[in-house]
Amino acid sequence: MNPAALFAGGLAAGLAAGTASCAAVQGGLLIGLVSRKAPGNATANTSANAFENASGNAGRPSRALPPVVAFLTGRLAAHTALGALLGLAGAAVRIGPGTRAALLVAAGTVVVVLAVRMLRRRRETGCSPAGEGPARVPIVGALPGRATTDLGRDRPPACGAAGAKATRAGARSPTVVRAAGLGMATILVPCGVTVGMEVVAVSTGSAAGGAAALAGLATGTTPALAALGLLVRRLASTRLAALAGVAALAAGLFTIGSGLRLGGWLPDLSQARFGSPAAAAGRALTGADGVQRLTVWATGRGFRPGVAVAAAGRPVEIVFRTRDNGGCTRTVAIDDHDVVLPVNGERVVRLAARPEGRLRYACGMGMYVGFVRFERVP
Repeated sequence: MNPAALFAGGLAAGLAAGTASCAAVQGGLLIGLVSRKAPGNATANTSANAFENASGNAGRPSRALPPVVAFLTGRLAAHTALGALLGLAGAAVRIGPGTRAALLVAAGTVVVVLAVRMLRRRRETGCSPAGEGPARVPIVGALPGRATTDLGRDRPPACGAAGAKATRAGARSPTVVRAAGLGMATILVPCGVTVGMEVVAVSTGSAAGGAAALAGLATGTTPALAALGLLVRRLASTRLAALAGVAALAAGLFTIGSGLRLGGWLPDLSQARFGSPAAAAGRALTGADGVQRLTVWATGRGFRPGVAVAAAGRPVEIVFRTRDNGGCTRTVAIDDHDVVLPVNGERVVRLAARPEGRLRYACGMGMYVGFVRFERVP
């Protein structure tokens, strides 16, 4: 397949399926980047603050544009380079589910730390509307003839972009270099659709084809990530800055949870139901060749059945079926391997005989999990 067609396929996958999944997994890094601010001088440039508010420039998104553009540019460059490597070296440079799970937890932890720091600074410094009177407020009952500025108390720092301008000496916006580096690091925390496109890049057998496939995916998911970054930065420079911190915190916790589920490091809250035979919604059928066969539907809302039963000590084939599936369940992390399913159709996963116990599998993002319970045959 020529690179133009591969790029178009990656672009379509990014626009149709990657927008939500990649924004959920990688958006946390972008939120943590653009919402990071430092406290500054609370009383500087009050007249400049009032002028900027009066001119209607408060909360302008132009302050966020350079770091967001740098983040997306670094992301595109890294995905293109990874695609070229995959096309040349094949699966040798792919990241396994266990490593990917650990990277998701690490990335989510970084975002949570940034969010907590932002919320703490917001609570400690406070803010007040800019341009509403002098930087010092007179105390009620001040003595006649005394300068009220001598007896006044400091007004809290101004909110909004005007407050950001007033604290320009102390505020540290994300540098372009740091933003680009964080964008490049997104290849270490791929979303579910990314894993599928990585397999496509491997199958091309060429650097140009692999680069085109992943470059198309990165381009297709760019509009959603750009809108997310600009929106959060706008919130961070207004009185709604706390919402940006909460959004970053939620994104970080979501990413950590996805990594823990993908790695199988969360306790099974549904452990009790495994003891009941009625809880199993599917049971393997043994063919004339002695091989057990299970059918599992990979849907946009998870795997059906969520729990299946097979006999221990016998080989088993799991038939994963899909119908118009563009979500993260198109990639299944099972037995420490990634399996990419078609949008429509089926894929058979063959497993050797296993002892009594449970086999756990998850979608590529760790959002949905499924189980196969292997029972002793009487």
